[in-house]
Amino acid sequence: MTDPEEQRSRRSSPYDEVLDVAERHAQAWLADIRERPIPPRLGPDEIKDRLGRDLPESGEPAVDVIERLAEGAEPGLIAIGSPRFYGWVIGGTQPVALAADWLVSAWDQNTGLRTITPAAVAAEEIAEEWLVDLLGLPGGSQVGFTTGATMAQFTCMAAARDEVLRRVGWDVETQGMAGGPAIRFIVGEERHGTVDLAGRYLGLGSPIVVPSDVEGRIRVDALRATLAAGDGPAIVLLQAGNIHSGAFDDFGPAIEAAHEAGAWVHIDGAFGLWAGASPRLRHLVAGMDAADSWSTDAHKTLSVPYDCGLAIVRDAHAMQRALSMHASYLQATEVGADPHEKVPELSRRARGLPTWAVLRSLGRTGVAALVERLADSARGIADGVAKLPGVEVLNDVVFTQVCIALDDDPATEALSRRLWDDGEVLAMTSRWHDRAVVRFSVSNWQTDAAEVRRTVDAVERALAELRAGTA
Repeated sequence: MTDPEEQRSRRSSPYDEVLDVAERHAQAWLADIRERPIPPRLGPDEIKDRLGRDLPESGEPAVDVIERLAEGAEPGLIAIGSPRFYGWVIGGTQPVALAADWLVSAWDQNTGLRTITPAAVAAEEIAEEWLVDLLGLPGGSQVGFTTGATMAQFTCMAAARDEVLRRVGWDVETQGMAGGPAIRFIVGEERHGTVDLAGRYLGLGSPIVVPSDVEGRIRVDALRATLAAGDGPAIVLLQAGNIHSGAFDDFGPAIEAAHEAGAWVHIDGAFGLWAGASPRLRHLVAGMDAADSWSTDAHKTLSVPYDCGLAIVRDAHAMQRALSMHASYLQATEVGADPHEKVPELSRRARGLPTWAVLRSLGRTGVAALVERLADSARGIADGVAKLPGVEVLNDVVFTQVCIALDDDPATEALSRRLWDDGEVLAMTSRWHDRAVVRFSVSNWQTDAAEVRRTVDAVERALAELRAGTA
């Protein structure tokens, strides 16, 4: 009879001990995430010293390397997973998504070809169908899993660029951009900066800017006037979720105006598109299903690990024409589309697996409840801080964004610094309507009424400390 310890020893692999160390440190980090101070304690140069700047001649044991990494890096980590992290629209990771992502790393599937990695592709294709359904988008729309909203926008706009030029007889694939018809690239005044970046990547140049209203919504009358002032191929960018106000463009009339002019309409909905998954909030995105493409992030509202953006295009052929490539050594599918035909990458990790896991875990009602909880928490923060002396809530809080200001810019900036130093709540400064603001972006799946109360209390405490320091 073989001793059980000997059996375990025979079954051991080179991964066992090092993964045990990694799990121990990961569990410790996660156990502390709710209560630890949010900002990092050390900067990059100090972390470099802790990790060791010189490349060792003969290397170190794997266990020692992971111990050094975990212990050396920890003071330089920001607690993005905290339910009181509002600095940017960055959600924490749901447990089921983290577990799925560990499997993604262990399985190490290069998810480019449908016939080569069928398990990963199957999960992604199921998630794709669920996402289109949840968001209320046209059936048959194609979904590409990208690094984030920037590349999701790039993906959708690549399809748009090639299609609007094809309609006027110009083939970008063979003729390139030089000498072709100019594309009118039209955006709202308060679009996110990554829209311009994606346009630059695609050779569209600087956009034509249409004025926005006080909440950052594109003015439909100004859009109509801009479209009427020119002709030729056009791409119109609309927005679901302004980064400061959370506002949504008036999609029905805006899309109608753009389509009357023959334009392709793309909606940047990095976080706001998820309003479509909530029966209570769906009115915010009314009419968005008439657009031609949409971009959003699963690593924001859906709380999967970084990185996972979603590029969604109504016309599958336009998407594949713009992004696909073929070679004799690549075993292309004869059914549907290969994953690499929907994104700019041939090689990538299986981002869709954690997305499938979260959707399967939450279900339709769970996703709606998650989205509504985020919106309710933003409303709670706005209502709470508005009662504090000297605090002004600047935006109409319709979704997950809250912008506040004090009497002047220095005071507003001092509030943000005080919150950073305190560490319990993190909300960063920005500028909106030529004023310094402190912006609360509610995007963590654990943010609830109790965390809202802690947030308001922390702001009240910071204000009291500022007043005491200037008295």
